[in-house]
Amino acid sequence: MLSARMQRDQCVGPLVLLLLFGGYVVSGSESSDYSEAEVLPDSFPSAPAEPLPEFLLEPEDAFIVKNRPVQLRCRASPATQIYFKCNGEWVNQNDHITRENLDQITGLVVREVDISVSRTQVEELFGLEDYWCQCVAWSSAGTTKSNRAYVRIAYLRKNFEQEPLGREVRLEQEVLLQCRPPEGMPAAEVDWLKNEDVIDPSQDSNFLITIDHGLIIKQARLSDTANYTCVARNVGARRRSSTATLIVYVSGGWSSWTEWSECNAQCGRGQQRRTRSCTNPAPLNGGAFCEGPPFQRVTCTTLCPVDGGWTEWAKWSACGTECTHWRSRECQAPPPRNGGKHCSGSMMESKNCTEGLCTRNKKISIEHATHPLAPGMGVAVYAGLVVALLLCVILALCVGGLAYRRRRRHLHGDITDSSSALTTAFHPGNYKPPRQAPPDLTATAGTFRGPLFSLQHVVNDSPHKIPMTTSPLLDALPSLKIKVYNSSTLSSMELPADMVISDGEILSLKSVGTVGRERDYHSHTLSREPGLSTSATMGNLGGRLTIPNTGVSLLVPPGTIPQGKFYEMYLIINKWDKTTLPSEGSQTVLSPVVSCGPSGMLLNRPVVLTLPHCAQLDTPTPDWTLTLKTQTHQGAWEEVLTVGEETLSSPCYLQLEEECCHVLMEQLGTYGLVGQSCPPQPACKRLQLALFAPRAPCLSLDYSLRIYCIHDTPHALKEVLDLERSLGGVLLEDPKPLLFKDSYHNLRLSIHDIPHTHWRSKLLAKYQEIPFYHIWSGSQRPLHCTFSLERGSLAVSQLICKICVRQVEGEGQIFQLHTDIQETLPPHSPLPSGGTCLHSSQVGPYAFRLPDSIRQKICASLDAPSARGCDWRLLARSLGFDRYLNYFATKPSPTGVLLDLWEACHQGDADLVSLATALEEMGKSEVLVVMTTDGDC
Repeated sequence: MLSARMQRDQCVGPLVLLLLFGGYVVSGSESSDYSEAEVLPDSFPSAPAEPLPEFLLEPEDAFIVKNRPVQLRCRASPATQIYFKCNGEWVNQNDHITRENLDQITGLVVREVDISVSRTQVEELFGLEDYWCQCVAWSSAGTTKSNRAYVRIAYLRKNFEQEPLGREVRLEQEVLLQCRPPEGMPAAEVDWLKNEDVIDPSQDSNFLITIDHGLIIKQARLSDTANYTCVARNVGARRRSSTATLIVYVSGGWSSWTEWSECNAQCGRGQQRRTRSCTNPAPLNGGAFCEGPPFQRVTCTTLCPVDGGWTEWAKWSACGTECTHWRSRECQAPPPRNGGKHCSGSMMESKNCTEGLCTRNKKISIEHATHPLAPGMGVAVYAGLVVALLLCVILALCVGGLAYRRRRRHLHGDITDSSSALTTAFHPGNYKPPRQAPPDLTATAGTFRGPLFSLQHVVNDSPHKIPMTTSPLLDALPSLKIKVYNSSTLSSMELPADMVISDGEILSLKSVGTVGRERDYHSHTLSREPGLSTSATMGNLGGRLTIPNTGVSLLVPPGTIPQGKFYEMYLIINKWDKTTLPSEGSQTVLSPVVSCGPSGMLLNRPVVLTLPHCAQLDTPTPDWTLTLKTQTHQGAWEEVLTVGEETLSSPCYLQLEEECCHVLMEQLGTYGLVGQSCPPQPACKRLQLALFAPRAPCLSLDYSLRIYCIHDTPHALKEVLDLERSLGGVLLEDPKPLLFKDSYHNLRLSIHDIPHTHWRSKLLAKYQEIPFYHIWSGSQRPLHCTFSLERGSLAVSQLICKICVRQVEGEGQIFQLHTDIQETLPPHSPLPSGGTCLHSSQVGPYAFRLPDSIRQKICASLDAPSARGCDWRLLARSLGFDRYLNYFATKPSPTGVLLDLWEACHQGDADLVSLATALEEMGKSEVLVVMTTDGDC
């Protein structure tokens, strides 16, 4: 009906067409009824013409949010009718809401109409064109159409096409954070948040938002270190990108050099040193550490002081009136120079020139001599001479009697017999200890001629007693035959932990000479603490010292100690506060500092010292320059050898493995391994991260988590476990490995995902950092960071969080912590790698996996050079000991030294299979037969 009416209205227009011509008005519809000759009236009454409708309000584009319909509205004047047409079809009249009023100014009719468009209507439209609606208004003058209004469904997808990425930039660098919002209808608008605050470029001119929604920071400031988030929004939804952390770092700069120090040599050639610090500016937020050394050294020469010396005495002067004469000397032979000492003594010397009798006195005595004595004075003189003679005789008799009694005491006094001298300690004085019958060990007894010493003095006597090596009793028995027990029957003897004995007090045979009497410089500074030292008395059969759970051991092969001599061998790991191995420049300490002794003892063949290290060595190209250092008696550190640069004069050989090194040496002392990066590749150290917490139950609101960063060596972990055990801490999980690169970047530690409803972190910053140099030097005490937390109430017992530890621009580890702080956990003490709990000391054949008979036959077969090359050199290649064969070639038995090194490398798993395989490949079938029959292959 509405459509028919609209069609009728549309036909009215052409029927009302008027023809205006020469003042006549002719209706187009009636023109055929009148001829041209008929005359029309001059005028006739008619209503004024109505203008076309004009839209006062046109419909606008709209978006459907979720399921809410949209309203479209239009208003036109003058309008007799007004309707909506959507997608080319008229909207039902019942769906229109029409309002009509009269314009007070023009008097024209104003019509307004609303329609509602639902989501269903829009979704039912098929085709490429969007859903649109148009308003059509009628008046007596005709129709007018409005602009099209498009109706679309609003949406905004979840995933950003490009999210901002966190960066680390230097100070004052230009930064671009890119963001491409998700697809949406209408297109999303983008805002940037800095720590949840909206960035307004009009308020801060350092920020600029580009047309493609990127954020530009013109010059990065320290205050621009923050979390940045890109927020996309439209009428349909609002989306947040992942947070991008921007860190503005400051690279370190060197300060000015200090003044040169004084020459460290008081005489001759020395060194001067000056330093600078990386504080101009100091590295911040992971900025690079200053490149180059923090110190410089130059050689200097100091004039040696020359002490003055006296010249020869001058001739005596003439005898003076005081009966004395003089002579002098000068401090000119040589004169004191360069601060040398002046001559001591007097420059002048005087004495009586009349040999005690002055000239005047002499004249008086001559006068007395010319006159005879008085009769009474002669008797008195003779009586005095007789009395003096008697006193001299009595004194001589007394002295003789005392000497006689002392001699008889020496001849008939209590003397300890020869058997008690060997079975009991020597006790000075008249005390004789009870004699104990020795066990029947005649099967292994030997005969010894010469000076004696007491083996039991080491165990039974306190360290303050007089050592046997200085006893005069033993010197009086040079040819006495005594039965002593063979060293193979001696068991390992442990020293008390608090007993500190110098090398001069460690018992040895007096035939050792000065070695047995000299005092070791380090014996007074190195303490033997439980778990860090071990000792045993060893002889010609050798043995092995092992500090359990540390990876440190000392192998003393058979024949190292001369036949018939015994030494108390010791092995000590030095604590940080006792002995520190300094690292110079970019050097880093890679192993514990270990002392073995007694130093200065004569060795017939090399011993093998095993040290764990933390250098990462599994790269195809060499990244390390490794150096073995030793400490002198004066406390200074010297280089022993550099791996790969050995010469015939090198005193040691170093066999390198992934987690430890074995040092063949002939001089005992204090040793440590250091290293530095070998350009162009930076080297890596193996570290361990150990997480500790207070032992449950926790009765306080405060709770702390401690993370240690230590070397990946068994000794370092054992030291931290002992430290935390004393502090009441417990290890929460197994330590995690971390490769720390020589890149001058710090180690960063942060805690995340703390349940803020129950816990609060007391850390003001977002992370903590351990400076690079503190870790890389390796000479610091165990480094750690503490995260202090506070729980809301004592009822809170569950703690769930993550702790992230990583090197800036390097590798990292994450601890996933889920613990009950009120639950008592058993102590968590993992056995360190390489720290298998071996016996602390083994003496004699039981210390070696390879029997002595097999060893001798292998040496006899391979020591002699072979034309086919099937000798000890091929064995070294098969065992992987061929890095520097010249070292073994200088030894009397190269094969024996190779077997000693094999024993040290396989102390935990020496099953002879690897050795048998190497011999089989060499074609030594006769040796294999011996190993099968005599050994345990």
